[in-house]
Amino acid sequence: MLPRSRTMPSRIHHGAFEERQDIRHYLQVEAQPKAHSETEAINIQANYSKSFDDDGRLKRTGTLWTATAHVITAVIGSGVLSLAWAIGQLGWVAGPVVLTLFAFVNLYTSNLLSECYRAGDPVTGQRNYTYMDAVRANLGGRKVTLCGLIQYLNLFGVAIGYTIAASVSMMAIKRSNCFHKNGEKSPCHMSSNGFMITFGILEVFFSQIPDFDQVWWLSIVAAIMSFTYSSVGLSLGVAQVAENGSFKGSLTGISIGTLTHAGTVTAMQKLWRSFQALGAIAFAYSYSIILIEIQACTRNLLTGFGFYNPYWLLDIANIAIVVHLVGAYQVFCQPLFAFIEKWSAQKWSKSDFVTAEYDLPIPFYGVYQLNFFRLIWRTIFVVTTTLISMLMPFFNDVVGILGALGFWPLTVYFPIEMYISQKKIGRWTSRWVALQMLSISCFFISIAAAVGSVAGVVLDLQTYKPFKTSY
Repeated sequence: MLPRSRTMPSRIHHGAFEERQDIRHYLQVEAQPKAHSETEAINIQANYSKSFDDDGRLKRTGTLWTATAHVITAVIGSGVLSLAWAIGQLGWVAGPVVLTLFAFVNLYTSNLLSECYRAGDPVTGQRNYTYMDAVRANLGGRKVTLCGLIQYLNLFGVAIGYTIAASVSMMAIKRSNCFHKNGEKSPCHMSSNGFMITFGILEVFFSQIPDFDQVWWLSIVAAIMSFTYSSVGLSLGVAQVAENGSFKGSLTGISIGTLTHAGTVTAMQKLWRSFQALGAIAFAYSYSIILIEIQACTRNLLTGFGFYNPYWLLDIANIAIVVHLVGAYQVFCQPLFAFIEKWSAQKWSKSDFVTAEYDLPIPFYGVYQLNFFRLIWRTIFVVTTTLISMLMPFFNDVVGILGALGFWPLTVYFPIEMYISQKKIGRWTSRWVALQMLSISCFFISIAAAVGSVAGVVLDLQTYKPFKTSY
């Protein structure tokens, strides 16, 4: 049997250390010890402040750089890869306008949300370590359950979207090499299933990283990859414009009557595709759903140029996408992992299977603290998201649905309602009315995006065979 490890620091109780074992460390809240003399109080206070925050938790180890890496990894993800398709649907006028409006809305509401990191006083108030904690402190009631349901369902969906996006980039590498070898007229058809399984296997290993604050190095690597493939995409776009001597596309986007892989675009399909594009753009700004957690610690962009040379440059960019999505998957899933494990540790606090951790020596790494519940449930989670991705490999449709489901409630509604509650903004005041108008407008945008994305799924299902999707 592996040696059992101590899963949390020693608890301080009246100046003495009491060893606590087999309780998950994120449940730990330290009580500042009481001193018996003034001198002892000074010494204890000094040592205590070095180890714990003002709310009794262990000092946070995150920095501005690690937080920035998390944000970049979350923002420049698979959502960016669908923007070319989205702008193609809306055209050169509506596309940039919608993109800019979403950016301003997200920036504004994210600032409102960050104001809710502490309950009460924004400087000295109690910290809210998760999005649900912030909703609980400011709104309470059933809204907490509703928020949790939407947030964690959205995070689950993001994992599916990232699995699909990574498989598309993996296929792009193989297809570009196939075209380079056999010519651009070669069909080079292949299935996405093997690539999704490969990505799933990678995530099984990386999902065993215990906590959100321990994936900072993966986020830094992912952020570097983000800049890599974004730079390649921009460079290829500029090169294509220079080669053509003009900009392609139209002011109103894809035209009625255009022949696509799904058939001829009808007037109704044009409407649905435009609505779906709203969802895709909304998804590109979906990092608000993990902003509090950060604060507390297929038209693939590179396969839609119409050419596959220089193939080696496209390979580098697509490899960068895959590496980035490996990290982004963890950034979005770690809050969901923590929620399930915290809830399980509270419900089955006496179960060794759920709470006990064991020291597992790993060569060239050190000692890894193995928890059997974490190992099994996270593996099941990754396997489930992989299987669903193989069942519904419709990248743009999935991205649009996720954007529609998450944008209004998590990016707009809850931040606005929490801000109104915290700042005690009165009903029917000018600011209250302005905030409500913003919320209602975004609600209708989310409804339109959801309708368009569902219509896209229905269209794709007409030619769909489970586990037999190929490109």
